[in-house]
Amino acid sequence: MLYQFFKRNILLLVFVFFIFSCKTAPLKATYSSYKINTQVSDDNAYSQMLAVYKDSLNKSMNEVIGFSINGLTKKQPESVLGNFMTDAFKVMAEKKYNKKITAAFVNFGGIRSYLPKGDITVGKIFELMPFDNMIVLQDMTGKQLKDFLNKACEKGGWPVSQGFAYSLKNKKLVDAFVDGNSIDDNTTYTVANSDYIANGGDNCDMLKSIPKQNINYLMRDALIEYVKLLTQDNKTVDAKTENRVVYAK
Repeated sequence: MLYQFFKRNILLLVFVFFIFSCKTAPLKATYSSYKINTQVSDDNAYSQMLAVYKDSLNKSMNEVIGFSINGLTKKQPESVLGNFMTDAFKVMAEKKYNKKITAAFVNFGGIRSYLPKGDITVGKIFELMPFDNMIVLQDMTGKQLKDFLNKACEKGGWPVSQGFAYSLKNKKLVDAFVDGNSIDDNTTYTVANSDYIANGGDNCDMLKSIPKQNINYLMRDALIEYVKLLTQDNKTVDAKTENRVVYAK
């Protein structure tokens, strides 16, 4: 998939490089649109030029880094895949930031695929997290955290890491707990999110004004490194549901 993307866009990349490498701006530029479909034959020259990159890319994407006995899929309000991912983000963010984190979240729509039974490759992690989103930290009050949780509830409930739990009803927050204790409006909590969400994405405008700590650590890299750590410890890439996010009666 990535090889086809680069192949189809090589002319555009060369054109952009040419434009920016010129010392003077072009007096005139023209372009044409070309449809790419199965009827378009391969260009042998470009295929040969890209072959070395294709081989290297395939080797990287096909690297096996873990194994899953059951496979992981997403659903709402809680899923094994969501639990696995948020646990990975929390563990790896604490290592990279050298700071205790209250909870790690991921927006449901940001989970783009699943993890299959059997071998887990780097390519499967790329399919799961194809965007270059980074893990950022925000220190927020309990009140700010509840405002964020209300948005997550409005969206049907978003995954959260172990040690944190919340309930919702009619797409509104009912209650939330950290290690079994209710969230206090005046207490400060350290939350890990994607930079997309922390910057107000998915209608999370309430987070935009809160200061962010960002070391440019990709969420995808966190997952890859977490899976490798599990493998080193002879553990599989699996998880279970634990009533972290539930519908209140």
